Amino acid sequence: MDTMRDRFVPVVSRLLDEDPRVAVVLAEIGADGFRETMRRHPDRVINVGIREQLLVGTAAGLALTGLRPVVHTFASFLVERPFEQVKLDLGHQDAGAVLVSAAASFDWPAGGFTHMAPGDVALLDTLDGWTVHVPGHPDEAETLLRHAVAAGDDKVYVRLSVQSNEQGRAVDGRHLRTVREGRSGVVVAVGPMLDAVLAATEGLDVTVLYATTVRPFDAAGLRRATEAAGTDVVLVEPYLAGTSTAAVSEALSDVPHRVLGLGVGRRELRRYGTIEEHVAAHGLDPAGLRRRIAGYLGAGRTTAPAAGV
Repeated sequence: MDTMRDRFVPVVSRLLDEDPRVAVVLAEIGADGFRETMRRHPDRVINVGIREQLLVGTAAGLALTGLRPVVHTFASFLVERPFEQVKLDLGHQDAGAVLVSAAASFDWPAGGFTHMAPGDVALLDTLDGWTVHVPGHPDEAETLLRHAVAAGDDKVYVRLSVQSNEQGRAVDGRHLRTVREGRSGVVVAVGPMLDAVLAATEGLDVTVLYATTVRPFDAAGLRRATEAAGTDVVLVEPYLAGTSTAAVSEALSDVPHRVLGLGVGRRELRRYGTIEEHVAAHGLDPAGLRRRIAGYLGAGRTTAPAAGV
C-alpha cells in the first residue's frame, strides 16, 4: 500500500494542472517528486532550498497575491523551526496557506529528535483560526488535501504519516464518525490510531469515534455520543498526549465529565529504534491502550456490533 506522502505528490500535481491558483513551495525535501510538475509549471512550483523560514515567508507572499500555496516539508521543519513566520507571515497578515507535513511524531526514528515533531498540533493550537486534518489512510489524505486546497483562503495544516489504518473511511473534513457504539464511555481515536484503538477496545462496552479533523473540534458530535455512552472520554492522539483534552472539556463544559488524554509522552526516547518500538514505548500499541482505557473507564464487556464500518 502506498503511504499518505506517496499520494500527496500526484494529488497536488493534478491540482496544479486543474487550478491556476494553486502553487507549491518546497524547501528541498520532496523536490524530486515534483520535478516533472515543475517543468510544466515553473512559475508555480518553487524550491527555496534548505531555508524553512523563507519557505513560509514565500508562501505568505504568494497568498497575498491571490494564489493558494501548498507548503511541504517534514513537520519539525514546517511548524517548529519557522514558527515565527507561521505566526506572523501567515497568522498576523491573515494569509491563507495549506501546510502539509511528513515524518510526523516519530515516523523516521533514525533521523533522531531533530526530525520528530510530536508537539506540532499543540504548537499550532497557540494560534487562531487554523484547521487541522489528521488522516489515517492515504485515501483519507487525498480527500482532506482536496478539502484543504479548496478551502478559500483558510489556514490549514494537513498532518501526513507513514503510520496508517488498514482501510480508509469516508471523511468530510468536519465531523467525528461513529465506528462502534457502547454505553460505558467514549474513546476518540485520531487518524492512524483507529486500528489500535479498535483492537484495544474489542469486547468493551464503549463507543469509538473516529476523528480526522481535530480543529475545529466536532463538539456537537462528541456531545451526541456521550448522551448514550456517558461523559467519561478517552482521547487517543498520534502526537503529544493531551493535545485536544481542552477541546473535549470545552465541548462538555456544562456537564460533569472526565477526560483522559493518551498519546506521545513528553519524555524523549533517545535510542533510534523502530516505529513499532516507539509506539509500544509510548503505550500506543493495542496492549498498552487496552490497559489504560479499560482501567480508566472500567468498561464492561459487550457483543454489540460495530457501527459505520
